[in-house]
Amino acid sequence: MARTPYGAVRGRYEHGNAVFRGIPYAAPPFGLRRFRAPEPPEPWDGVRDAGAFGPTPPKPPYSEAFAQYLSDPSVPGDACLNLNVWTPEPGPGARLPVLVWLHGGALTRGSSAVPVYDGRAFARDGVVLVSVNYRLGVEGYGLFPDAPANLGLRDQLAALAWVHESIAAFGGDPGNVTLAGQSAGAISTGVLIAAPQARGLVRRAVLQSGAPEVSDREKVRRMVRRMAARLKVPATAAAFAGVDRDLLLRTQAEAGRRSSPVLGGPGFGIVVDGDLVPTDPLAALSDGGAAPGVDLLMGWTRDEYRLWLVPGGLVEHVDRLGAVALAGAMARCHVGSEVPRGYRALRPSAGAAELVGQMVTDHMLRLPLHRLADARPSRSHVYEFAWPSLRPALGACHSLELGFVFDTGEVEEAVRLAGEGAPQSLADTMHASWVDFATKGDPGWPSWDATHPTRVFDTTGPHLAHGPRDAELALWTRPFVPRPASSPDRLAAVRRLRRSPVLRRR
Repeated sequence: MARTPYGAVRGRYEHGNAVFRGIPYAAPPFGLRRFRAPEPPEPWDGVRDAGAFGPTPPKPPYSEAFAQYLSDPSVPGDACLNLNVWTPEPGPGARLPVLVWLHGGALTRGSSAVPVYDGRAFARDGVVLVSVNYRLGVEGYGLFPDAPANLGLRDQLAALAWVHESIAAFGGDPGNVTLAGQSAGAISTGVLIAAPQARGLVRRAVLQSGAPEVSDREKVRRMVRRMAARLKVPATAAAFAGVDRDLLLRTQAEAGRRSSPVLGGPGFGIVVDGDLVPTDPLAALSDGGAAPGVDLLMGWTRDEYRLWLVPGGLVEHVDRLGAVALAGAMARCHVGSEVPRGYRALRPSAGAAELVGQMVTDHMLRLPLHRLADARPSRSHVYEFAWPSLRPALGACHSLELGFVFDTGEVEEAVRLAGEGAPQSLADTMHASWVDFATKGDPGWPSWDATHPTRVFDTTGPHLAHGPRDAELALWTRPFVPRPASSPDRLAAVRRLRRSPVLRRR
């Protein structure tokens, strides 16, 4: 049993550790609280059972093409602002390091109930693991004239505040908290450590396949307007709050069907709001004014794009489009033709899908993470996950590293992505690096410097490489005169990609 500021909770002992699931850190965000900032939960009398995962935030299911690779369980109920704790030593006095996990899912899917995120290995190795649910999609990241922006991010901040106030009762040290996330969770992590309200709540941060970024406000507004047009209601929070929840989810899925990380398009994202996100977080972190004492562990997978393009056969479709796809990537990345020419020279045998995928990955992830490490060299450690999945065509794709970080490669949901027979030795090494970073800030390889030391996790075993992505990333710094972003032929290329029958089936 453990006591929180709102009441006592009783968990379970599993695998030698105490597990508490479904603990509310904020009130249910429905009824009068819908589209409002998170509020504290109502206190309860007696001891609340914390044996099962709490409700997950409303979200549409993955398409059939993606569901064969990704798990996304749904737990019904309104009290979706909850978290889970795995700890080896419940009770005050232990003062163990804490890792707070923010799941990925493009801010529209995912939850803390995904089996790959089981925290038993972290607890086994002396780290208190906290995993968090937060609002998703239009209810978490819609932009309205009559509601606060970034509600899902505000939920995450409320969970961090709960950890600061409560984690000592679970054996954790509130002064030694590592905030970690993957994909959208990594983006959120980077934005939060730059937020003035989060100062003092985080000592270290892990950014897996996501860089601190904000979305264009008009891009988010277009997504809301698309939904409003389909629903035939005004584009206001008050109007959306009156829409049936299932209808809202179906409409959200339909409105975002042709948007993707590779092709772009309207979608939900974190925006500058003048409050929680006062300015661009990457700039704030890079100039040294934000999170000056926060150490960083950050990196990517070698073939991020393959999870975005392989399901549904989009790799073959992009390869057939050839120059049209490359023109679309130029528009997506706002670059001139010399960048794809440089990629072609470095990868002469690559197809269009690989060139497009690697260009967009570098634009979205590797380039900003490189710049962040360059700005904070002594506080940054960088990695690349390069072990290829045993499933056909996936390579070292987006999300593949998760089963290795959590040492949960044996669960069926991890096997969906990695295939049968993933190397346990690689999980042992990678998981230990994350434990060491959360414990003492040193994952086991040199911090960033002018030689760009990068820990590579691959089939030959982890090794240190210096500047493995420098040649590609140097292409982005060469001076050029780009054609306007609104160039009609490049925009037409993007539109042709989005009208693809393959995309319509996703």
